[in-house]
Amino acid sequence: MKPSYQKAWFFVLPVLVLVAFNALIPMMTVVNYSVQETFGNNLFFWEGVSWFEKLLNSDRFHAALGRQFLFTGIILAIEIPLGVAIALAMPRKGIWVSVCLVLMALPMLIPWNVVGAMWNIFTLPDIGLLGYFMNHVLGVDYNMTQSPLAAWMTIVAMDVWHWTSLVVLLSYAGLVSIPDAYYQAAKIDGASNWAVFRYIQLPKMKRVLTIAVLLRFMDSFNIYTEIFVLTGGGPGNSTTLLSIDLVKIALGQFDLGPAAAMSLIYFAITLLVSWLFYTLMMRNET
Repeated sequence: MKPSYQKAWFFVLPVLVLVAFNALIPMMTVVNYSVQETFGNNLFFWEGVSWFEKLLNSDRFHAALGRQFLFTGIILAIEIPLGVAIALAMPRKGIWVSVCLVLMALPMLIPWNVVGAMWNIFTLPDIGLLGYFMNHVLGVDYNMTQSPLAAWMTIVAMDVWHWTSLVVLLSYAGLVSIPDAYYQAAKIDGASNWAVFRYIQLPKMKRVLTIAVLLRFMDSFNIYTEIFVLTGGGPGNSTTLLSIDLVKIALGQFDLGPAAAMSLIYFAITLLVSWLFYTLMMRNET
């Protein structure tokens, strides 16, 4: 029997050390803050779980969490079907494949703060292209700084423009990996386009769609920069998602204890929902 060699662990060790410094140590710092109160000068007072109790009974927290789930639900309902539809319409061969892939990848290359600034200018009522078109051409009273509905439509449109490409590229990768033999057999059987999609393409894309749903859920549920730059959480608190409210508590109010407790609850919700998504989508896999 050959002896087992464990030298490969030496190659993993730098990664473990990096994860410890970038994840575990900050996490323990947050846990420490979540059970204490501080007024500066490195003085801490034990609070126990009182911050968690106050947050879970807070109407402000419930409202921000509800807006966060609403935004994420809208995003997933739009981007997943739209991304799959665009991937199905993309060519499989020829020079247009490269052109389409490059065009799809371009929005994701733009930094998040630049995306928010671009859409901020784009939606200005008088000089922005979208704002001018809505107000002066269509005659619609569009001003996201005054109308919560306009603000929500704008942040949803911004995220759809920015991240649908991710779903498209993942779905396209799943489609091109399907062997031609499946399509030939479906053609011989006289299967319709819907039957091909339902029984061949969709099952073969299940794994990549699971990745797409998980990535888009985590990204949209933790979104901050784009919406903060675009609306600042307004008008009023209409677009103050949980991430924006967390930053306001931590930096604006300097309530480090409640902010740490909220971030841990935030992390637990993200982890739990991601696990539920994965379990439900992969439950029939062998």
